[in-house]
Amino acid sequence: MLLDAAWLVLHAFSIVVLVYFVVLNGYYFISSILSFRALRRYARTLRAADTADLIRYGDVPPVTVLVPAYNESANCLATIKSLLDLEYPDFEILFVNDGSTDQTLSLIADAYRLEPSERIATSALGRGQVRGIYQSATAPRLWVIDKENGGKPDALNVGLDHCHTPLFCALDADTALERDALLRLCRSFLENGDTVAAGGIVRVANGSVFRDGHVRDVRLPDKWLARLQVMEYLRAFLAGRMGWSSMDVLLIVSGAFGMFRREMVVSAGGYSSRTVGEDMELIVRLHRHLRERKQRYAISFVPDPVAWTEVPDGWRVLTRQRDRWQRGLLQSLSQHRRMLLNPRYGRIGMIAFPYFWFMEGLGPVVEFFGYVAFVLTILLGWAAPWFVLAFLLLAIFSGIALSLAAVALEELSFRRYHRRADFARLMACAVLENFGYRQLLTFARFRGVLMALIGRMSWGAMEKRGVLRQNGATEAQAAGRGGGRTAKEQRRPAAALNPDRLTPDNGRLTGAVG
Repeated sequence: MLLDAAWLVLHAFSIVVLVYFVVLNGYYFISSILSFRALRRYARTLRAADTADLIRYGDVPPVTVLVPAYNESANCLATIKSLLDLEYPDFEILFVNDGSTDQTLSLIADAYRLEPSERIATSALGRGQVRGIYQSATAPRLWVIDKENGGKPDALNVGLDHCHTPLFCALDADTALERDALLRLCRSFLENGDTVAAGGIVRVANGSVFRDGHVRDVRLPDKWLARLQVMEYLRAFLAGRMGWSSMDVLLIVSGAFGMFRREMVVSAGGYSSRTVGEDMELIVRLHRHLRERKQRYAISFVPDPVAWTEVPDGWRVLTRQRDRWQRGLLQSLSQHRRMLLNPRYGRIGMIAFPYFWFMEGLGPVVEFFGYVAFVLTILLGWAAPWFVLAFLLLAIFSGIALSLAAVALEELSFRRYHRRADFARLMACAVLENFGYRQLLTFARFRGVLMALIGRMSWGAMEKRGVLRQNGATEAQAAGRGGGRTAKEQRRPAAALNPDRLTPDNGRLTGAVG
């Protein structure tokens, strides 16, 4: 009797798992088709537009690049170098040091001769105490705000408080932009006056050759774990977000590289500290905020502005990252759950929200127990041949087909990996990721669901190798290696290295942050 009941439960759950995989892979298939069509349309618009004209005529709004940073000594100088070389007529950089305990602030101070300055705050979103505001004597576009540690959302909010331009670009401190990336992303705002947010594509920097903060030679990473993430990123951006954007239901703009209309973000309340996925939560809140006010708007994905970022090359850090991403997803959806299947929010509430809730949010639970049920049915001898065959076809072979579709989209559109060997390795990744890699990430995301249920908010340690500065030396990078100082001096904060130039109180705007 008990065995019969167990068999019925496993059989019923097997059907649930199959339905889940059919719906999920059906979405991926439709999204890939929509992405292919959207990429073809976008390629035609590129032939009719020239970013050089935007520079020549200066017909672009000023932009502030906000870079929140905590213990980013590995990549901060290379990131700043790449930003200072951007091809954009009018921009400035606000680097927000969120109470780093490593050499982040001292490296920037030495490399760019930071001097205390004043900068008026025009809003009061941030909560962390600002300890100093500095401007570079050698690169006036560069501003550094030193504040007490309060987390990435608070660092972004402090940056927003001191942002004086109509547009801002949020960028991770371990990310390097290509020279024309801001121009390409800004086009969304020029072509459509209703645009409030736009995201560019994020690519894996590991393995590529960087000099002076810019990519010189695009290569696949040496380690297979990082190579598998290249495949993930291609699938997520080119086959995923491009498809969502073409349907006007984009629900996430990557925190690593996105541009926003400052006025709209401030009116919506800035970045939330109630989630570890502040990037997605902001986009969801913008959708809700603007739809409740019945205001016309657009949120889009642009496939060719490129940001290069370092990805984990170790299992421990990778699973921590995916755990956090899953928690951020569920926390963001939970905070705005009234949008779920609510016609008031249009296609966001009726299409995007159900998909992310049931396919991405709760999907890891179905997948995890699906693998468990699959193993149990085989061990107990209850595995029907049709179930085994269907599960394998949907979970593995369809996954291979979808990954190959992402590689095809890359080859047909931008083709960043020119070496035949790299293309062959990408094809191999499309197969190999289905045997162990995806299952491990399913477990990490399942753990993220459990941690979201208990309200865990920690980020976990994210060690950085500094891949953006490993190739080629610059003056700034030479300063980053210590500039002849002793190890003890390198560990001191910037104010201790040069008290006459970097006294925290000298750079503070009293009352600037609420």
